[in-house]
Amino acid sequence: MNYAERMENVAVLGAGGKMGSGIVLLTALEMADLRLQPENKDKDFSLQAVEVNAKALAGLMGYLRDQAKRAAEKKAVGLRAVYAGRADLVENEEIVRQYVEDVLAVVRPTTKLEAAYDAKLVFEAVNENADLKVKLLSQVKAHNTQDAWFLTNTSSIPISELNKKVGLDGRIIGFHFYNPPAVQKLVELIRAEATRPELADFAAEFAKRLRKIVVPSRDVAGFIGNGHFMRDALHAIAEVDRLTPEFGFPDAVYMVNKVSQDFLIRPMGIFQLVDYVGLDVCQSILRVMNERLPGGKLHSPLVDRLLALGVKGGQFPDGSQKDGLLKYEKGRPAGVYDLEKKAYVPFAEIAARADQRLGAPPTQAKPWKAVMGMPDKPAFLEAFFRELRGLKTMGAELATRYGRRAKEIGLELVTEKVAARDEDVNTVLLTGFYHAYGPVNTYFD
Repeated sequence: MNYAERMENVAVLGAGGKMGSGIVLLTALEMADLRLQPENKDKDFSLQAVEVNAKALAGLMGYLRDQAKRAAEKKAVGLRAVYAGRADLVENEEIVRQYVEDVLAVVRPTTKLEAAYDAKLVFEAVNENADLKVKLLSQVKAHNTQDAWFLTNTSSIPISELNKKVGLDGRIIGFHFYNPPAVQKLVELIRAEATRPELADFAAEFAKRLRKIVVPSRDVAGFIGNGHFMRDALHAIAEVDRLTPEFGFPDAVYMVNKVSQDFLIRPMGIFQLVDYVGLDVCQSILRVMNERLPGGKLHSPLVDRLLALGVKGGQFPDGSQKDGLLKYEKGRPAGVYDLEKKAYVPFAEIAARADQRLGAPPTQAKPWKAVMGMPDKPAFLEAFFRELRGLKTMGAELATRYGRRAKEIGLELVTEKVAARDEDVNTVLLTGFYHAYGPVNTYFD
């Protein structure tokens, strides 16, 4: 079975979710493009978008229409050649409209898992819950008529574990998109020891056609991305625990969040990132890692406590940020949750005293976005961090300790062979997390 034949009938489980909807979009675009090739004109390409929430499916179709239109507008010149034999398609608007309809024609939204029973390729994108994944994959495997291959978007659960528990005999591989899949360029590709070589080749070809940057990860819980992110977040939480007795919890959170963003030149502070992912998701990932890795230290009582208080984070259906550890106004952090008061304390009540304690960042400090656009970024970063290391302020000391820990985590991932090389760790953080520099660097020697 060649690539196009495998792509004729695909099912995406969890199609209405944050990750699933993006996977449906990318897969539908690829299937529509295959369908428009002359050699495939007699083939019927179908994507079963499986989602238990009917309302989410309705939202999915609206999302697909909007995004397919944008994709068509970007490649209108190429589509003109594809539709060259259609005399009824003359204007770009007509071509765009036709392409959108061709993409939507591929997708079959459904709330029935049975729709995956005839799929040749099954993409699993449900919640990060090992028991749920095993249950759904086992049901599909038991009834599937096509000896299907399985791609899982898990961000932490070992592929070998899913393979063994479901009994897939190597017909599964980890294909971890980053959020949102339609925008993020990174894919972590995770082979279990038993993963079939032909499936690995297919996954690599699929990622290439989606124009993704692929980084291979060893099949270890958390992989490279969450292996670094979770430990990075735990360091930040430990710093908050250390600072809280002297400065209070809200001030400690504010200071560590500010240092991780402004002093380390990241796109957002660490606690804003935790909120973006969702504290519940972070808790699930930590649980997966803690149960499967030696040491038993990958756990956060703070995350547990916040969730018990109903502080969750994550996004609304329209993509806007929910309040989490931080409160948000117009998408920007504006307050910190006070564990004692069980209410948010505005930044306006914290910022002046906390900023004074931290001290000023290096004199040449610039926002992350400005640094990302610099043609001489490496030289700037070298000078910036040289000055940072020389400062004796609280902010500089926090940032230096944080940067060294981030580097240590990256090197540990290589030492433990989760990542094959330093550059793979750096690529994941540069591409998947939009950092201005990789954690394995010379800035924090």
